[in-house]
Amino acid sequence: MSEQPEGQVRKTLSQRIANGFFYALTSLLCRIEGSQLSRVPSRGPLILVSNHVNVLEIPVLYTRLWPRPISGFFAAYRLESPWMRWLLRTFGGIPVHRGEPDLRAIRQAIARIRAGDIFALAPEGTRSGDGRLGPGRPGVVMLALQTGAPILPVVHYGDAGWLENLRRLRRTPFHIAVGRPFRLKPMNLQLRRAERERMVDEIMYQMAALLPPEYRGVYADLNAATTRYLCFLEGPE
Repeated sequence: MSEQPEGQVRKTLSQRIANGFFYALTSLLCRIEGSQLSRVPSRGPLILVSNHVNVLEIPVLYTRLWPRPISGFFAAYRLESPWMRWLLRTFGGIPVHRGEPDLRAIRQAIARIRAGDIFALAPEGTRSGDGRLGPGRPGVVMLALQTGAPILPVVHYGDAGWLENLRRLRRTPFHIAVGRPFRLKPMNLQLRRAERERMVDEIMYQMAALLPPEYRGVYADLNAATTRYLCFLEGPE
């Protein structure tokens, strides 16, 4: 029997330590209602799309989906901090250089998805701060079409004021809602920009429908939602 590489042992230990620490910390800071996370498939490639309010959702979702392997993008400049470099790599992050097409990061993301990871992505591309949805960006469309992976909307709300609650020594309510899985219908990968934008809007409306009205932001009018490009799945595969 071959021995497990030493680096892999250290990585596994780091993951266990980080997971345990952040699970306990987020449980202390928040009252988490995450029962719907049981709907997340236990295996297989998956693109998890979520709203991006602040940094809190990252450790909450990561630790509650453990031990499923989870990947995601993070801004490459954060590697300048040794602590953040260790933490983000432990959490399976892929550094991406913003403001330019980072083909290396995209190839890594596609490889992780095809290997069976959950790839967590915030289509908004930036934090909202107030919990209201902003316009989605079409990067998720390319990943979904390149990999054929199902997309699962997982949103959260109630945590926008967590720093103020922390100052007052109050726990923050953190509600998680999980939607229906779907795939994007097979399309020509050379899509026009307008088509990509319509596809990402359909994804964003699926997220908005899971949120209370006050958090739907630019997707508040659910009557404008369409599903032309979505192929809904009956359940976990």
